[in-house]
Amino acid sequence: MLMGSLNGTAWGQQTPAPSPTTPAAPQAVQNDTTGQAGLPQAPQPVYTEPLFLRDTPGDYAKPKKAFPKVWAPYTSMDYPRPRLSNTPRLGDLMSGGKIYLSLSDAITLALENNYDIAIARVNLDIADTDLLRAKAGGSLRGVSTGLVTNTLGGTTTTITGGGGPGGTTTSTGGSGTGASGLVLSTNGLGPVPQLLDPTLTGTVQAERASTVQSSNLISGTNVLSQDTNTYNFGYNQGFITGTTLAVTFNNTHQTSNSTRTSYNPLLQSTFQARVQQHLLQGFGWGVNGRFIVQAKNTRRITDSGFRQQVIYTVTQVESIYWALVSAYEDDLAKTRALEQSTQLAKDNRKQLEIGTLAPLDIVNSDNAVATDQQASIQSKTNLEYQQLLLKQAIARNLSDPQLSVAPVIPTDRVDLGRLPEEDQTVEDLVALAYKNNPQIEQAVLNMKNNDITRKALKNGLLPTVDVYGFYGSSAVGGSVVTANNPGANSSGYGNVFSNLFNNTSPDKGAGVTVSIPIRNRIAQADQARSQMEYQQSEMRLQQIYIQTRMQVINGQYALTNDRAAVQSAQSSRDFQLQSLDAEEKKYKLGASTTANVLQQQRNLATAENSLISATAAYARDRASLLQILANTLDRYGISLADAATGTVVQKPAVPGLTAPGPTPVAKPLTASPEPLPNIAPTPVH
Repeated sequence: MLMGSLNGTAWGQQTPAPSPTTPAAPQAVQNDTTGQAGLPQAPQPVYTEPLFLRDTPGDYAKPKKAFPKVWAPYTSMDYPRPRLSNTPRLGDLMSGGKIYLSLSDAITLALENNYDIAIARVNLDIADTDLLRAKAGGSLRGVSTGLVTNTLGGTTTTITGGGGPGGTTTSTGGSGTGASGLVLSTNGLGPVPQLLDPTLTGTVQAERASTVQSSNLISGTNVLSQDTNTYNFGYNQGFITGTTLAVTFNNTHQTSNSTRTSYNPLLQSTFQARVQQHLLQGFGWGVNGRFIVQAKNTRRITDSGFRQQVIYTVTQVESIYWALVSAYEDDLAKTRALEQSTQLAKDNRKQLEIGTLAPLDIVNSDNAVATDQQASIQSKTNLEYQQLLLKQAIARNLSDPQLSVAPVIPTDRVDLGRLPEEDQTVEDLVALAYKNNPQIEQAVLNMKNNDITRKALKNGLLPTVDVYGFYGSSAVGGSVVTANNPGANSSGYGNVFSNLFNNTSPDKGAGVTVSIPIRNRIAQADQARSQMEYQQSEMRLQQIYIQTRMQVINGQYALTNDRAAVQSAQSSRDFQLQSLDAEEKKYKLGASTTANVLQQQRNLATAENSLISATAAYARDRASLLQILANTLDRYGISLADAATGTVVQKPAVPGLTAPGPTPVAKPLTASPEPLPNIAPTPVH
């Protein structure tokens, strides 16, 4: 009856059918495309197994071999200390005390030096240690798979409005570590797996005892002296089927001054081999090897989490880079505005000296100079801080005096050429995101782990029924004590050992042990909770699909709007540039006023700020769309293996970039060689 109950119940291999109110596990393909009232339904997302970073166990998932060095498994594993210095590549980019940095260089340096990536990189090896534990039957320690978001960037208020692009945003890992409303308290519960690493035990003891006897009738002496040497050995091993093997081999050598003993010295040996097998709870490979499967899944989750970290950090560094470009362009614009207002104030003073300008115009132009000076100082301060933010994102050590004071000159500008993603249909982009999204990968693998836990707790509902069998024997030897001839008929340890295994004194048996918890409420609660947690993760996966779709659509819309905003801002800037040039010509002819020229300068500055902000937003959202699609690494030619080692062999090639071109500016006012004629201004229609 007990063996028959194993069919499909011990490990819960058969998944129970979902209840009418419980959705089934997500299927790879949904065949039925009609819903209620015959309305067409959108097909279910298609998930394909991704190619992960590592298909073979890493160095820390492999134990140290005991041959030829038998002591190797008992020595510590050394982990290399982290590199806290910058890679030589950063120094190679310095020229004349300045760092000329392209976006490709910034991404390369981030892959080599960024601390967020370096911290996440260690998780790859931590996951391997969990796999090593699981192979020995140990429980899992767990691995952090959330994003590391300690890189600063773009969090201060800048002139570009909205704090500029870049910066760290709050995010959580997709591996289901308790985030996003998930409860994962049953992970690791269930029947305890067998320890698969064998254990060899040994006890060697020498005892010298003198005991006062209350009567000499038993030992024949008033003070019993015994010298006992014990040599006990044991071997224990568990097997993945739920089987345990225990072998004991005990030996005793004893001499005493007792006159009542038959042997002096006494040699005694016992041997027993015991095999025990779980029949219900804890039976089979599934329940005892589940931690190995979960460790492999977690290892793949860690790979996916590292890929997500690299994509996130590369996107962040790109955003910080565009923030630097914005600050750099803004500083140039503010410098041009200051030069223009300064030149205008200088010309006004000359006109005041010759009596062709009212003193109030001098006050107005001087106030404009002061305002532009303040804006220029703020712009330069923001530029210096943005340079520092980029440095901390691509360097590990900012204590180098040359590096800390070297200004960073961005050498790339965003090209407004259309990305292929802008012309693809929404469904194509959504399908691409479903295929590449690390959060979906992690959620699917996490569901597999939850399903394993669910089956283990189902097995934990069963009573404990163990069958066991043992075989052993015992043997006695030594010097036979006789009244006439003490020490005669002696038998050495060789005879004792031989008698131990020649079946002269066997000790064998078999049995069954049964443990049935009455009411079984704890196991019932855990099993029901595991079902709830599994369904939570199932709903979370579907929610990620919906969120991904919405993010893709929003990203495509944002890019379309950004392009229109850039084009509009560029037209506005060109118009304000021509308006200022026309106003300055009128002013030279006496047909305009200082106030009008200053107003046109303000209008041009506002238009330039709008263009800078719009361009930065386009660059940021373009990188964000690639992040949502999770194809940043493919588009940029970034090797994930290089990111895992921290040594970049092939530099990324970022598409959609152009070199900075000349910025059209209005010609600054110059003092006339002769006094301007006193011409009354004429109204401009």
